[in-house]
Amino acid sequence: MSGDELDAERGTTRPASGNGNGTAAVPLTAKDLKSDQEVRWCPGCGDYAVLAAVQSFMPELGIPRERIVFISGIGCAARFPYYMQTYGMHSIHGRAPAIATGLSASRPDLSVWVVTGDGDALSIGGNHLIHALRRNVNLKILLFNNQIYGLTKGQYSPTSPLGTLNRTTPMGSLDWPFNPISLAIGAEATFVARSIDTDRKHLTEVLRRASAHRGTAFVEIYQNCNVYNDGAFDAVREDKVNENRIPLAQGQPVRFGAQGEKGVVQRPDGTLAIVDVADVGEDALLMHDETLDDPAHAFALSRLAHTPTGPTPIGIFRAVERPVYDELMTDQLRAATEQKGAGDLDALLHAGDTWSVHS
Repeated sequence: MSGDELDAERGTTRPASGNGNGTAAVPLTAKDLKSDQEVRWCPGCGDYAVLAAVQSFMPELGIPRERIVFISGIGCAARFPYYMQTYGMHSIHGRAPAIATGLSASRPDLSVWVVTGDGDALSIGGNHLIHALRRNVNLKILLFNNQIYGLTKGQYSPTSPLGTLNRTTPMGSLDWPFNPISLAIGAEATFVARSIDTDRKHLTEVLRRASAHRGTAFVEIYQNCNVYNDGAFDAVREDKVNENRIPLAQGQPVRFGAQGEKGVVQRPDGTLAIVDVADVGEDALLMHDETLDDPAHAFALSRLAHTPTGPTPIGIFRAVERPVYDELMTDQLRAATEQKGAGDLDALLHAGDTWSVHS
């Protein structure tokens, strides 16, 4: 196998017209990941920024387009597969994690991504989401959280703040909202992170880490719906990065503020509190460790802010290793074959009592 052929097999290149010897290999670019479909979201929607970030970083993975699959459910974010020049499937409401589980388990050579929204994933799709997380299927789940149902014109969603006013809740929503990060950690997800659509550098780095994780990687992305819920995440946008963003950096004390004057400490009961560093001293600050096997640390961080209206943790909450579902299944099938030999489907179907039905 030639060097170019080997590179192509590994997925690091694409064919292009070359030097008279057939074809030459050139690296994939963001343009190669863009489909010929017109991107049709509302002007100003945060989905555009997320799409651009994904298309820009994916060539770094060295995976050919035919081995990448994006699966979505229903909602504004669910149009994502149309705009990626990869394989993809626009599936049904809430079921994307279930469909992606089947694909990942049967085709471990693929890079499988789920794109979903807060309504799609946390309402009708809630059960599918938590079971994919607990099984540690080799998936990357991107949850676009805009705290509203955008596609169906602005109904409150499972993450809408208490008291949300709209057409379906003219006197205010009575439903207590989900905290997606807490939910994922509670379901024993092995990789849990949060980013925001307007911070491309941070989002790209989180996506890199998620793509490298073996198992289920869950990334909540604060995504602005400028039509039905505009400004929901203004408290943690770029101009508030020092005031309200609590950056999570591995092995570093959890602190924030323009001069790092604010910090996070752990109370005796295990909960966390925001304090002035000058009042407690640097040694009292909580050290972030995303690799802790016990999820209590990550869960406590997720409870610092239920909704992003003030200081809110941004970054990777948890990144631990655990056996991956498709690998466990493969090992089990191999062991069964070694013990009992290859299965015979015809013999199985005709085993025991059988009946012939004649019209």
